[in-house]
Amino acid sequence: MPEAKALALVRPPVPRLAEGLITHLERVPVDPALAVRQWDGYVRALRDNGWRTVEVPAEETCPDSVFVEDAVVVLGGTALICRPGAASRRSETAAVEESVRALGCAVLRVEPPGTLDGGDVLKSGGTVYVGLGGRTNEEGVRQLRAAFEPLGAHVVPVPVTRVLHLKSAVTALPDGTVIGHPPLVDDPSYFPRFRAVPEEAGAHVVLLGGNRLLMASGAPRSAELLAGLGYEPVPVDIGEFEKLEGCVTCLSVRLRDLPEPP
Repeated sequence: MPEAKALALVRPPVPRLAEGLITHLERVPVDPALAVRQWDGYVRALRDNGWRTVEVPAEETCPDSVFVEDAVVVLGGTALICRPGAASRRSETAAVEESVRALGCAVLRVEPPGTLDGGDVLKSGGTVYVGLGGRTNEEGVRQLRAAFEPLGAHVVPVPVTRVLHLKSAVTALPDGTVIGHPPLVDDPSYFPRFRAVPEEAGAHVVLLGGNRLLMASGAPRSAELLAGLGYEPVPVDIGEFEKLEGCVTCLSVRLRDLPEPP
């Protein structure tokens, strides 16, 4: 199980969820009540696997605020408050900043003209991959590099044109292998080790600790592939959020290595 200090920020969906932004999908109806039940199941899966969840207050005027990962990137005890590429999402960050401050994080902010969405940031070992070309711009990458390279991170920009965010296309396994659905990955050669998965939703995993991987229940073939590699998939139904280009990574911010409180 993860250490007791392993925390996950989460943020509940709001009634206006169905108004959320979409860029690469056609809009289809979203059931807000079902989304709440699915969110509850997602949070329960985190807790059942040893994570303490910290709930950021809902932002009623922001349909996309449930995708809390886009508001902040945390490395060690430093939280970089993002400046979302979609102007309508920028008011989401204030309550997230309050939450990470309360947890003892040192806070930095992405300043104009930089834009950075947390969903574009994939941390794997000492490498921080950053999706470039959608919601995140070059100045956002520069500011992320300035914030995290002094902490020992190696920042690698990666082109993103086929999906909303980098982590819409790829995530990483505990051994550092990056997994992705090939039609959505601009250039797999950016990753030293890349493994293809057969479904789009199968490219999205949250590392729960040990060999357990939180992933969407809509990717059974990918789950079977990962189980064959020795991992234990923990499936959750997030179908209503997938209609809005959401995935298992963007519904939480995992804080694995916060400093101990004084």
